[in-house]
Amino acid sequence: MKFDEIAKVVSQEQLSEGIFDMWIETCNIAEKAVPGQFISVYTRDASRLLPRPISICEVDGNRLRIVYRVVGGGTTEFSGYKSGESIHILGPIGNGFPIKEGGKAILIGGGIGIPPMLELAKRISDDKTIVLGYRSRDTFLDRDIKVYGNIVIATDDGSLGTKGTVIDAIKENNVEGNVIYACGPTPMLRAVKAYAMENNIEAWLSLEEKMACGVGACLACVCKSTEVDDHSMVHNKRICKDGPVFNATEVDL
Repeated sequence: MKFDEIAKVVSQEQLSEGIFDMWIETCNIAEKAVPGQFISVYTRDASRLLPRPISICEVDGNRLRIVYRVVGGGTTEFSGYKSGESIHILGPIGNGFPIKEGGKAILIGGGIGIPPMLELAKRISDDKTIVLGYRSRDTFLDRDIKVYGNIVIATDDGSLGTKGTVIDAIKENNVEGNVIYACGPTPMLRAVKAYAMENNIEAWLSLEEKMACGVGACLACVCKSTEVDDHSMVHNKRICKDGPVFNATEVDL
């Protein structure tokens, strides 16, 4: 169930270059949210009709946390919100990660796909390793996440951790597990899927995509699927409605 709320900003701070961290007090959304879901955030500018989808980073009672990158006019507006101000949000939206107990999990986050890993790491009680991919040593959320498990870091420039991709970091650090949860850019998810299939590991992928309606009506955020979608009758799935989390075998990246 989704809730349309005029919520309240509790706090906001900048974590690193272009990355902002906001806590929001809600009536229902936070209490219903599960790891992997997102909210749609509406701007106050009437010329921007469509909301911005932002993943849920963490929940605490009736509060939820979003960590987002400023990339345009909408997120620039959000970055200026102050404590006590109102914020129009819709959520929680989408399917979250199905938590598999009784094994060892590998959580993989790349770039702005890192935030959902925090709440997921909190809720997985089994042994887990969290692999985080950054551009450089200008990291964010790694200190929060390492409270809940062993972390391994990869950076594009090699300034911290393994130089290269998250897969390079997994191999270099001999990370093992029987289930993978991942969120990040498509090239990273493509590599994660290939690695999971090569090693016979169950994998769940949270796809990133630009969205319009956010509720599955407009078909603007479709991805290729391995089976025919009941809604469109073609090999597509709607990321906002059918996802954003998919079993790796369901999607063609």
